[in-house]
Amino acid sequence: MTSRSRARAISVAALALSASLALVACSGGGGSDDASPTATAAPVGKRVAQTCGELLPSGSLDVYGTTFTIDRDYEPEKGSPAARIAQQRGRVCHWTAADDASTTITLAVADLPEKSLTNLKDALYERGGSVPTYRVEGYFSLTDGVGRADAFADPYWITATSTLFTEPGGAQPVIDAVRGVVQPNGSATPAG
Repeated sequence: MTSRSRARAISVAALALSASLALVACSGGGGSDDASPTATAAPVGKRVAQTCGELLPSGSLDVYGTTFTIDRDYEPEKGSPAARIAQQRGRVCHWTAADDASTTITLAVADLPEKSLTNLKDALYERGGSVPTYRVEGYFSLTDGVGRADAFADPYWITATSTLFTEPGGAQPVIDAVRGVVQPNGSATPAG
């Protein structure tokens, strides 16, 4: 009986160790930090203290020629950069045009450690679309009529999406306003 109990205890310990290793592998503890979140990834970012109104001050959206209202009930689409930032304790903001509910601007800002930022920058660099006019390391892409701008005012990752952003300059007012808030004395030289 003793040998069976010992064998059972060893089997239970081996199973527990295997399960622990599998959970560590799934939790984002290592490997590449690409543009999609892991299902069990724990937040690594610091909480972004600024409110949406502080990140994008009143009047910053006037350049688009319409009045925008903030949508406080907005939930980012699963798998989107905004959803990933929300998981990292970041701030996600969403504005809707008063005259056309299909015209929106989504802004998300995360305060991330250097390794996470480097991995994100590398992934975006590989994708292409570098934008030197963002005055920090920045990228732009247009997919199905929706523009996405990413900028890195270290330690912040700023991402903004909208159908109004049909080219990199379309997102410039949003990126500039947010960069000015999170990095008011930051370098005007792009990193990387």
